[in-house]
Amino acid sequence: MGASKPPLPTNIPEAPGERLDSWKEIAAYLKRDERTVRRWEKEGLPVHRKVHKKQASVFAYREEIDAWWNEGRQRLEQKEQARSRQRLFPWGLGGLVTVLALTILVALNVGGVWDRLGGARIGPTIRSLAVLPLENLSKDPEQEYFADGMTEALTTELAQISALKVISRTSVMQYKGTKKTLPQIARELSVDAVIEGAVQRSGNKVAITVQLIHAPSDRHLWAKSYERGLSDMLELQRDAAHAIADEIKAKLTPSENVHLSSARSIDSQAYDDYLKGRFLLEKGNATESIEYFQAAIQKHPNHTLAYAGLANSYISLGMPWVGDMSPKEILPQAKTAATKALEIDDSLGEAHLALARVIQLYDWDWPAVEKEYRRALELNPNDAMAHQWYGEYLQEMGRNEQAFAQVGQAMDLDPLSAGGASELGYIFYTARQYEQAIRAFQKTAELEPEYTGAHMGLGWVYDEKKMYKEAIAELEEAANLSNRHDLVVASLGRVLGDSGKKQEARRLLEELKERSKHRYVSPCLIALVQIGLGEKDQAIVSLEQGYAARDQWLLYLNVDPHMDSLRSDPRFKDLVRRIGLPVPTISDRVSH
Repeated sequence: MGASKPPLPTNIPEAPGERLDSWKEIAAYLKRDERTVRRWEKEGLPVHRKVHKKQASVFAYREEIDAWWNEGRQRLEQKEQARSRQRLFPWGLGGLVTVLALTILVALNVGGVWDRLGGARIGPTIRSLAVLPLENLSKDPEQEYFADGMTEALTTELAQISALKVISRTSVMQYKGTKKTLPQIARELSVDAVIEGAVQRSGNKVAITVQLIHAPSDRHLWAKSYERGLSDMLELQRDAAHAIADEIKAKLTPSENVHLSSARSIDSQAYDDYLKGRFLLEKGNATESIEYFQAAIQKHPNHTLAYAGLANSYISLGMPWVGDMSPKEILPQAKTAATKALEIDDSLGEAHLALARVIQLYDWDWPAVEKEYRRALELNPNDAMAHQWYGEYLQEMGRNEQAFAQVGQAMDLDPLSAGGASELGYIFYTARQYEQAIRAFQKTAELEPEYTGAHMGLGWVYDEKKMYKEAIAELEEAANLSNRHDLVVASLGRVLGDSGKKQEARRLLEELKERSKHRYVSPCLIALVQIGLGEKDQAIVSLEQGYAARDQWLLYLNVDPHMDSLRSDPRFKDLVRRIGLPVPTISDRVSH
């Protein structure tokens, strides 16, 4: 182990020509990430700068780098050793002799010989880490999906270690291409260490280098290179995660140890299709992602990850705040995919999470929902989305204190995500804690000024506080940001009705009804505007239509302040009873 230069894989193409014309090419030649080779410049790495106009370009010559590596390596290793107290091994015949000698010394440590000769190593305590975006050493931008996919995969493997806090992909991807220092990143994410590295693909061969760095001190602790065929990527990811866990002395449970020690080969093209599907789903293109997940399954029928991804794509399309398809049309397909994934591998946390979500949104079997969410979090305790979705379920059940706890964990694991901060605001809103809700939504807007959910949430709160001018302004901004999303249009119509602008509210109601002639529009959103217009009977009829469609907005029926004017109506109470929602108590709405 150590931070020495790994051997360059012979079957990965090197940068063309004798001159390396950028930090990226220099990093690729040395098989390191850019941040490391920039740091090595201070250690004498021979780079040149050509000044033109007000900028300077960096270049280096292979011959000079080779000479520096061979001649100046000892100085570099001594400095790295002083920082990390780890041995850096030269490769080749001399390196093999060194490794053999140290192996014997380690074996002798049974009697404490190693401790007496070299002193026991005491490294920094690491209980939290983040996997920074792996650098794509290929010059092909079309391979970005692959580098991002490998980053997510390594994050997912590490996230299953319950003794570690692992930051969510959503937050770490914001550092892609960043020039921030590792100590600064560590402070922003509140972690002890980071994993950084690079990936290069040539056909079905993949080379990956990963480094473990104590982020507050920028101190290298460990580095290793892996080279595998594309069909062995699951094995590579688990090997790397296991090695990192060993290095930081993370305590693995027996099941975690078994998981990280076992992996099946997978059809290389099926895995490539799966990564493309994940990339598209993360970018918000659920429809196109389905094609790639289905292609992966066709090539590898037992591809459990592809089935889980397919389930999540269907769920995205069936949620009215994301997609625009009828729940009855799409969500049964999500359940079929999630169930198939679990038939293949019942230990896949992502599949349990998808099943929990679809039962919550469509089946309304509340004990089964809670069981699946708990199982998903047992298998992957660092899954920020699982904590957030579980928090939403608890919010719908009126269990606000538990909801606050789950969303708080989601925000801890995904600190830069506007989604978690926004969800916190909505829980305060349904708990009628409006001042706290305003602060939460304002915090969300600070994280992401153009986040629709922040402006819509503020509009809802201002409406309840009868601050109609402010509410209309926020919802009009949300409408502009969301291209007049159904939910935002309905929310604006509700506020306009509440504020006495009935004619304007009715125009928005007609707009939603016209849309519903061409695609699915939630009947519950129609009801929202009708409540603002004072048309309670019509609103009840619309809510009943939502019940027939298994519309997910009904899940908030018992906690949403928008519905307060209907609560005394026997028809409303009967609807709540049929959905099976518990009646929230006053204690559920105490201040947080």
